Amino acid sequence: MGAVQSSTVASSVERALDVLAGRRVVALTGAGLSTDSGIPDYRGPGSPARTPMTFDEFRSGEPAQRRYWARSHVGWARMRRAEPNDGHRAFADLERTGVLRGLITQNVDGLHRAAGSRSVIDLHGRIADVICLDCHQVTPRDHLQARLAELNPGFAATAGPAVETAPDGDAVLESVEGFRIAPCTACGGVLKPDVVFFGENVPRDRVAQAYALVDALAPDPSGDPGGVLLVAGSSLAVMSGLRFVRHAFKHGIPVVIVNRGRTRGDEFTTVRVDGGCSEVLPVLAAAAAGSAAV
Repeated sequence: MGAVQSSTVASSVERALDVLAGRRVVALTGAGLSTDSGIPDYRGPGSPARTPMTFDEFRSGEPAQRRYWARSHVGWARMRRAEPNDGHRAFADLERTGVLRGLITQNVDGLHRAAGSRSVIDLHGRIADVICLDCHQVTPRDHLQARLAELNPGFAATAGPAVETAPDGDAVLESVEGFRIAPCTACGGVLKPDVVFFGENVPRDRVAQAYALVDALAPDPSGDPGGVLLVAGSSLAVMSGLRFVRHAFKHGIPVVIVNRGRTRGDEFTTVRVDGGCSEVLPVLAAAAAGSAAV
């Protein structure tokens, strides 16, 4: 089992391999997949309590927007340097072999695409993009970072290396006083990262695309056994991810979960592997790709 040492984990990995053998796969991934890339998660074992900004709070006015962008200005400089880990690369390998038919990620870090995955639904958007709430123009985050650096010279450097980075790429700062925010260059409107904030709805077209991927895994009466929904690094604590697990279960699609700690979707699971994504996923991917080649 390589890096998979625990006998309990090894046993559940073997059962997961039996479920995955010879079947097509759709993946659903969460923040736990990116922790080994240096990006903290929200609800993993040992994670501190976090209170991310809600959409209503962001829309409340300039003080909230200043607080968000000041923290994000510091955090983005770190988050953009994050590199894919073995878990991300395992999914990219599975896609190249044809086993993985699509990937739904709740993460906004872009690391799946950086690892080489192409069939990706960014359910909650991408932190690397910025959208104007007024004219809806989308621009690269790097462009805004340069503008914020010009408006706030030396601000990121004064935060210091010990400042904690939060899961969505912002930094935990004591004070944001004096920070200057940048308006949309097209219309002067309010800029927001092109991600789904807490309290904001996932766009309907993305949800529909994700359901379609899961539906394609359903067994066929003609004899096709169907595929498997493989969940990695998600506690499924929020409905945006849990609904796909429930949907799979309802339609007779096996669900395999790889996650440290229990999840809200355990009751719908065929096999749950209580282990780290970077250790377990390469093992599953190698075996699944091998069985597909036979």
